Amino acid sequence: MVNLIWLILLAGGILVAAVTGRIDTVTASALKAAEMGVEVAFELIGVMSLWLGLMRLAEEAGLVQGIARLFGPALRLLFPSLKPDSPALGAIIMNLSANLLGLGNAATPFGLKAMQELQKENPEPEVASPAMCTFLALNTSAITLVPATIIAVRLKAQSAHPTEIIGPTIFATGCAMTAAMIADRFFRRGQKS
Repeated sequence: MVNLIWLILLAGGILVAAVTGRIDTVTASALKAAEMGVEVAFELIGVMSLWLGLMRLAEEAGLVQGIARLFGPALRLLFPSLKPDSPALGAIIMNLSANLLGLGNAATPFGLKAMQELQKENPEPEVASPAMCTFLALNTSAITLVPATIIAVRLKAQSAHPTEIIGPTIFATGCAMTAAMIADRFFRRGQKS
């Protein structure tokens, strides 16, 4: 459905440009946007590589397990069905850490790993477990303290104040995460986690 909406918007824009005689503006804008997209992607590779590398080092050094033990009580409240030594907890911690730093792309591999580990512990493999649903809600609404990727994009776009979005980001993502956790608890009442 979303693809259809994008197609209609794109086709409508091209049609309007053709009718008004400004098709050359659309062509130039499309090429400029494609060029800028490639430039931004290449610049973000550095940021992503740095954080993925640091997170991999933290995982290998045992820091992830230490953080998992530190945040264990909070995670046990959110995921009561998981064993304290579950491999899913480490992946969940890494995913939430990446999201906390605003590195959504870096969080994706850890989110996939967490879902794989949660699936291994799922008693009904053809249905998402409550722990999987909780993780999905937490992952998609995670609070972001430092929106590093957005700040990098704003720097690339030569924003005068690229970090001014930190406060609104913390507020918005905090509200989203609170709403997601309340909804998760509401819809999961009476179910075994």
